[in-house]
Amino acid sequence: MKYSVTISRSAEKDFNRLPSQTQRLVTQNILSLEDFPRPIGIKKLRGREEYRLRVGDYRILYTIDDLNKIIDIVVIRHRKDVYR
Repeated sequence: MKYSVTISRSAEKDFNRLPSQTQRLVTQNILSLEDFPRPIGIKKLRGREEYRLRVGDYRILYTIDDLNKIIDIVVIRHRKDVYR
């Protein structure tokens, strides 16, 4: 069963600020999370509930609700700013 992906308002604003090529890559990676919420290369962040997905120099932070099959995208930012 597929997961449904939701994007927070702040992550949507982050997405709109990205260059168009990066937006395409981020979109592809977010859509792939519907089928594989824990793909190879993701990392569970220590001391937080989020997972990290790398897309070039950008990071997508998201949470997974396995019970309700929901993935919530929390942040999409450049790697130098994402953990602040």
